Amino acid sequence: MNEISNRQFTVDLDEEQGLLARPGKSNSHKVQIRPSTKINLAAIQAYLNGKMTMDNSVLQAIDFFDHLMRVTPSKTMYALKRSFFDPKMVKRERLGGGVEAMKGVYQSIRIAHGGRLVVNVDVSNCVFYGDYPMEVMATQVTGNANALECGEKSKKVKNSMREAEKESLTFLKLKKLKKIRFRVRYRGASEKTLKQVHMVKEFAQENCYDWHFNSKDRETGVEKRMSIFDYFMERYNIHLSHPTMCVVETMRKGIAFPMEVCYVEPGQKYPYKIDAVQTAAMIKFAVTRPKERREGIEGGLRLLNWLEDPYIKNYGLKISTNMLETQARLLAPPVVQFAKSQQKPGYSGRWRLDGQQFLLPNKNDLVHWGVCIINSVGRDHLDIPTASNFIRTFVNTYKSHGGRVSNANPPIMEGPVDEAKCVTDLFNEIVAKCGGGKPQMMVFLLAGKDSICYERIKKSCDCRYGVVSQCMQNAHVKRGQGQYISNVLMKFNAKLGGTTSKVGGKPPGGHFKVPTIIVGADVSHASPGSLQPSMAALTCSMDKTCCRYAAACESNGHRVEMVTQFNLEEMLTPLFRQWMSDVGLGRMPLQFIYFRDGVSEGQYQHVIQQEVKHIKRIWRTLDESAKYTNFDKIKFTVIVASKRHHIRFFPKERSPAADKNMNPCPGVLVEKDVTHPFEYDFYLNSHSAIQGTARPTHYHVLMDEAKMPPNELQNMIYEHCYQYMRSTTPVSLFPAVYYAHLASKRAVSHENRPASSGAHQFNEEQQRLELIKLQEEADREGKKLSKTNSEKLNRFTEAESRPLLKMKNDTGILWGMWYI
Repeated sequence: MNEISNRQFTVDLDEEQGLLARPGKSNSHKVQIRPSTKINLAAIQAYLNGKMTMDNSVLQAIDFFDHLMRVTPSKTMYALKRSFFDPKMVKRERLGGGVEAMKGVYQSIRIAHGGRLVVNVDVSNCVFYGDYPMEVMATQVTGNANALECGEKSKKVKNSMREAEKESLTFLKLKKLKKIRFRVRYRGASEKTLKQVHMVKEFAQENCYDWHFNSKDRETGVEKRMSIFDYFMERYNIHLSHPTMCVVETMRKGIAFPMEVCYVEPGQKYPYKIDAVQTAAMIKFAVTRPKERREGIEGGLRLLNWLEDPYIKNYGLKISTNMLETQARLLAPPVVQFAKSQQKPGYSGRWRLDGQQFLLPNKNDLVHWGVCIINSVGRDHLDIPTASNFIRTFVNTYKSHGGRVSNANPPIMEGPVDEAKCVTDLFNEIVAKCGGGKPQMMVFLLAGKDSICYERIKKSCDCRYGVVSQCMQNAHVKRGQGQYISNVLMKFNAKLGGTTSKVGGKPPGGHFKVPTIIVGADVSHASPGSLQPSMAALTCSMDKTCCRYAAACESNGHRVEMVTQFNLEEMLTPLFRQWMSDVGLGRMPLQFIYFRDGVSEGQYQHVIQQEVKHIKRIWRTLDESAKYTNFDKIKFTVIVASKRHHIRFFPKERSPAADKNMNPCPGVLVEKDVTHPFEYDFYLNSHSAIQGTARPTHYHVLMDEAKMPPNELQNMIYEHCYQYMRSTTPVSLFPAVYYAHLASKRAVSHENRPASSGAHQFNEEQQRLELIKLQEEADREGKKLSKTNSEKLNRFTEAESRPLLKMKNDTGILWGMWYI
């Protein structure tokens, strides 16, 4: 290929768009292109042949191919990283609130086992803003009935005569549309005006009557001050239909438009978390059976059209459009051991709980417990007689599953509207009527799925009283179905110290020949725009068979992926001590297995160099208090478990590895062809997909000091998925990590902030950045930030580092499964 020299040329943007140049204002620009880096494509083959190690030249070559494949589709479709959405052929589903779901195609080139490059193609789903008129978008985003109502409710409000005016809820919701792109359309607009794309800087509190500016008369050149409403009337003879709606300010200083002439540009990703109703609609839209998904992938291939891509052809890259075929293994399904019998699910991935007794019932007889009904006006109202009948059935069912209940008639009360007071009243009621002991369990029957109500109950039970709790919905209580009761009892029993079942046919130590501890870790992040801190959750096995896991959670800073050293020490040290006391009987483990979720390939080394390093330091510190075993004898195994990928497996027809929906059966294991060419990784489908296309979990072994044979490790991971405490099916992810997800979601209620402050706002991060900018401007000018803005900035800064409330652990709630 010829060497590319420096090139210079001039671009006239007005001429390109067919516009006349403005007098005295040239829109011409000089452009210079020069070579910066030489890409050595041969580095990929050298790496795959084992002649060189992974270095920057290999990464650059792969990155080049990745960019090469994106050039053509990016010109004709909406491009979001490696996903592409064709506006003409795409499937859409309106989700409400001004947004819609769209189906597209995902493609990514990668190195793979067998010394080759492969392209991962899959269906992609994403949420976009609808291409609506801005006034329609504003009405839907704010949840108002029409534009008139939206305009009225956008005005500032105040709750009392003494209170200063503040932004209304409708106006705050409008801020979701900041930085959205739009065009304007109205009678008499110039061609240039119609073509120009603007971006929303802000929505003004003023409407079209109140927003005034200086307008120059075209004939006389005389300026006069006028409102936007009068300007459109005089200049274009347009009587604005909704002049009371907010004026839209653009990024260009002094340029603003009435909302009704603005039209949202298509293809803009919705950057915020969708609500529960939208999520349900999105899941329904995204879930597809294997046959339909495969057809979607084949449609995506036709859309990408690699054979006719001029850029791909130019570099001589040839890609087969046939799906890659691989030889998978089918692991043997385990038996599920209950207290008095076994279940053999086979390859169905399902077993029944009716007629079974839990492997281990609650540790202590259930004596000190009670029930509180929390009713809401206009919702599922539950009376005490109905609740009493349900609790009677609940207790009898628990006893049939082996539960130990001495008090079959717990106190039942109807609580006040205040959830925190409900918890206090129930606590006192149990103490007064159940023999004076501290409650073992508090049960709450709720009118609906109000997350704030639920979180207040959990916060009070966990942090104020240190008592496990169980919430159920009134609608389910009224129906009282046996299957629902048994499903709840799996959680109920686990919270009281019991175990549902385990994998049968194993020695007392389960899968391990030496004392072993398993830790799962997950860091979850808030939705975009929120300043809610990231949540680090760690789970730790608390029995020899690794069925039961304790959990600890702590805030981890704002979008910090690696668990901090402080958090690891604070959370794991007490858990390790408890394991040594209860399971190790004073000894340290000989094997430590660390399952980490949610990290990308680029962060693998950070896991080893930061998290594992700090964990080893914790064990070294504990070494002094241990008996017989010292730190040097512990063998560490580190595994990253991930489901955030686009690999899907489609069994052939009449394959023994296929279920009735043509999904892979539980136990399908793929360890070649699509895995890493040299590293230790594999894909495991451990679950039975209830709906849609099964997504396997990718396990990547980063450290293997124990040298467990691959077959043993893979079977251990698969069989442990049958020990998930609250299910009668194997789960798709190793339980230690799954429990970390649950604990992370539950610990949101432990945030050290009053419930009255409400949920985190979607635009908190945006507000913080704006305040930081104001602070920098004030510093440059030698001024001080206003008191109000200074207090806001301090609140945001504190929120990032504020630790969670501590759980009260006087009865050992931390060593149990409080989160399940």
